[in-house]
Amino acid sequence: MEVPIHFFAEEIAFELEDESFEKAWLAYLIEQNKRGIEELNFIFVSDTYLLEMNKKHLEHDYYTDILTFAYEENPIMADIYISIERVQDNAQQLQLPFIDELHRVMAHGVLHILGYDDHEENDIELMRKQEEMALSLRDFISR
Repeated sequence: MEVPIHFFAEEIAFELEDESFEKAWLAYLIEQNKRGIEELNFIFVSDTYLLEMNKKHLEHDYYTDILTFAYEENPIMADIYISIERVQDNAQQLQLPFIDELHRVMAHGVLHILGYDDHEENDIELMRKQEEMALSLRDFISR
């Protein structure tokens, strides 16, 4: 059965190396949180693209690595926009492989849809723990 998770690039050239692995990992993360998926779209974009969306939809005039738009929470129907430039900069600053930082940001978006927040200090701490748990789930997915 086809997993209803899709990957797109808007106004940039970007492709994941192993979409089937990404789909299996993300579906497993969602399944572990006892949710279904109707449709989950990841749209990879530039800093400029995401800045304009941030201004338009949230009235925030600053760069961000991710914007999440959840239309339904169970089964999940959502669009997650990710700035590849922000992820590259984050990975470089944190001295991490790009794919690890990309996975953290992808998991972060899914966790928002699952109800986790990151506005208060204790919420941020919980979000970080959930991100680590989500990243550890990659070990259970065969490539």
